Amino acid sequence: MTTPEDVFRRTWPIVVASTARLTKDLDLAEDCAQEAVERALLTWPDGVPDNPVGWLTTTAHRIALDRLRREATLRRKLPLLIEPAADDAPGPTDPLRLVFTCCHPALTRESQVALTLRLVCGVDVAAIAAVLLTGEAGVARRITRAKRKIAAARIPFRVPPDDELPARLDAVLKVVHLVHTAGHVGSRTGLQDTDLTGRAKGLARMLVRLLPDEPEPQALLGLILLTEARGPARTDSDGDLVLLADQDRSTWDRPLIRRGLALSTAALRRGRNGRFALQAAVAGLHAVAPTWAETDWAQVVTTYDALMRAWPSPVVALNREAARSRLPGADLNAVLCKIDDLAPALAGYPYLPAARADVLARLGRSTDAAAAYDDALALTTNPVEQRFLARRHTELATPEPVAGRVPGSARAVRRRAGGRRPE
Repeated sequence: MTTPEDVFRRTWPIVVASTARLTKDLDLAEDCAQEAVERALLTWPDGVPDNPVGWLTTTAHRIALDRLRREATLRRKLPLLIEPAADDAPGPTDPLRLVFTCCHPALTRESQVALTLRLVCGVDVAAIAAVLLTGEAGVARRITRAKRKIAAARIPFRVPPDDELPARLDAVLKVVHLVHTAGHVGSRTGLQDTDLTGRAKGLARMLVRLLPDEPEPQALLGLILLTEARGPARTDSDGDLVLLADQDRSTWDRPLIRRGLALSTAALRRGRNGRFALQAAVAGLHAVAPTWAETDWAQVVTTYDALMRAWPSPVVALNREAARSRLPGADLNAVLCKIDDLAPALAGYPYLPAARADVLARLGRSTDAAAAYDDALALTTNPVEQRFLARRHTELATPEPVAGRVPGSARAVRRRAGGRRPE
């Protein structure tokens, strides 16, 4: 049964975008959409109406017009932010228009991301802060400043013409990918927020239809589909996390994998191996491997090397080291040193101590591995991941107590990084 909460999450970007076309003011559009939701909670006691998005949009429009008339600002605001539309009815591309508005080059990348997550996805400030590894107050300031800059610069609410697309496409692609990532790391109850991942998939499909000859939108959609194909295998019957190495590959969605491979292969054949084409290539290598042991780790590492050249990132570097640790005859101590070198750039990133813990355990350094799992647990907010890390911690053999930690321990690395465990 569809609940009002499900409807609100699904229709939020459509209602905000449609109301923004009317109000020419993103702040006001968001406020009116929120008030429409509050009214719906009071007037839908017996169930969701047949056309909930129409109900919410109409209500938000009425609220907006009432406010504009009351403030006597309708005529003054009409020439501003958003181009007039012949039809104010919500359209299927409205969320994509809103993404392009949020990703205007006049805004900083951090503001683009925060504004998109808030307006397009309805993610609250606390969740955005968790995804961006920053404080809530900073996120709130970014969103406020971005809205003011959009209004001051009179940035139009539309998909830009072809000659403006290159300046904005890269930002749009990165933001859509981050929305998908947020769906996997930002959920506070389960391992995945299917509303966010589904929204990212829908936006990626819109981009492919908008730009059918561009390789990176195809690659991004391919990456998303390849990731989604493994979804059912990521948790067991008890809802606990199952790593890629232990997943039942027979449960993977093979039609989705074929579609993802076709898109990513087409993007790679264009000869311009961008960030998303290379990430999709890594996902494809995992998708075609019959088993974990038969994964082509040498090719995975080579692809990560190319990705580091296309998109130098400490997260990519960490993933590359994790892949290097799986090569036959890998020098795990050298891998550990490389991971430790990334600590200053990834302070507060829970997957770094988790990766350290895995390598330390394979080196037989159980005490340090247990401490690294402690560090990862302290940084992880997702309950499914917390249970997994706690289980890995308890599976380690408990050695005799030691007086201190070795210099390469997680706490020592954190001290060098200037970070500390959250209280």
